[in-house]
Amino acid sequence: MGKDIRDTVREQYGEIASKLKKGGTSSCCCGPSCCTPIINPELFYNDQLRDLPAEAINASLGCSNPLLFAELKEGETVLDLGSGGGTDVLAASRYVGEKGKVYGLDMTDEMLELANQNKELAGARNVEFLKGFIEEIPLPDETVDVVISNCVINLSMDKEKVFREIYRVLKPGGRLAIADILSLKEVPAKIRKMTEMWVSCIAGAMDIDQCKKILSQVGFHNIEVEPVHYYTKEGLKSMAGDKSEITSEEWELIDRAFAGSHIKAVK
Repeated sequence: MGKDIRDTVREQYGEIASKLKKGGTSSCCCGPSCCTPIINPELFYNDQLRDLPAEAINASLGCSNPLLFAELKEGETVLDLGSGGGTDVLAASRYVGEKGKVYGLDMTDEMLELANQNKELAGARNVEFLKGFIEEIPLPDETVDVVISNCVINLSMDKEKVFREIYRVLKPGGRLAIADILSLKEVPAKIRKMTEMWVSCIAGAMDIDQCKKILSQVGFHNIEVEPVHYYTKEGLKSMAGDKSEITSEEWELIDRAFAGSHIKAVK
């Protein structure tokens, strides 16, 4: 990730974490600018957050729920990339049980502090939060059974490196289960240069065919990529704020060009 984008993302997510620690809420995709009615609520958690502390539930940031299709099993070791306030980590810890382990990786000090606070509130003993970048995962080779992530890889400017790191830390036969935003068609280049939309997970979205190609090149097989909900021009306008430099014709090109997607593959 380029330094300017990485710093911007870290700053915004630090602000979100500080707000949450003061009792605020932010349960939308990739930050407050993604709060739109286009997200399909049944794609999220239902009973999976039952009995988790309210502080952890309020810290949920994402575009879907990777636990819906990760098929976690008791005793497995799981890594959540961009774990934020720890919602997915704490939910995953229930699936793997006392014999399993769930790591959460985040680059933001404020989010890590919030996550550890939520870990204590939940009494989760099989959870560990790590500081680091998703392009440089601080774990040895062939360490984990499953890698999950929720609307984070789109924030990286080196997605191939992220997928190679995922492949490296997965055990043979391990799998990835990622919820992320993909682009389904060409959009104006200036949209992808808007920092605000990077933080909103849109401008950095990878092309769906490129995603499949990179996964294959890295070495994954049994690749499945499924768009599950689409971003309309109305929702994207609310994310971008007042962007008068985008023409009405360009907004038509953007309409439904991005989709929250489920990405699965096996090492």
